[in-house]
Amino acid sequence: MPDFAAAKAAGATFAFVKDTAGVGYQNPNFLAQFRGAKAAGLLRGAYHYARPDKSTGAQQAAYFHDHDGKWFSDGMTLPPTLDMEDTDNVPPCYGLAPADMVAWIKDFSAEMARRSGHTPIIYTSTRWWRACTGDSPAFSRDHVLWLARYNTTMGELPGGWPAGFWQSGVTGPLPGNQDSFFGGIARLRALTAG
Repeated sequence: MPDFAAAKAAGATFAFVKDTAGVGYQNPNFLAQFRGAKAAGLLRGAYHYARPDKSTGAQQAAYFHDHDGKWFSDGMTLPPTLDMEDTDNVPPCYGLAPADMVAWIKDFSAEMARRSGHTPIIYTSTRWWRACTGDSPAFSRDHVLWLARYNTTMGELPGGWPAGFWQSGVTGPLPGNQDSFFGGIARLRALTAG
């Protein structure tokens, strides 16, 4: 299990924990990791690795929610997160046209909002978003972006989004992936509100 106490001591304020993928995988260590982050005083969020080639967005949102991808009104839990990226040995964009991918994400988001009361944070890269959604701006108004770009700068943001979370690397001064949040601690804590 990651050393969340060491991460907190090194300056971390939040952590994301993988919960589910598609409709057939659940992280067996999720609850221990999710609770461990909270025990260390970190804001924490659960994320779902999307597999649009396996089932509908609503079905995957239900699977995620039913397998601990819930939101808790505890001042420590970030909205559920949807991880949108390609999977090895699967056609790019899961073989979907941009309009179909946008519809799939909307289906997931609507079901997650219905179940949790929150629109999901969306994790993606600028390259993936442009290729697979046609750079859709449909989510920029009410979904927070978590951008994956392993570099020293965020670069261009996709889909009309402002800066939100940024994953800048897989190694660095903190345990695990290196993530930042743009907006200050008050805005970050506001995401935990009901």
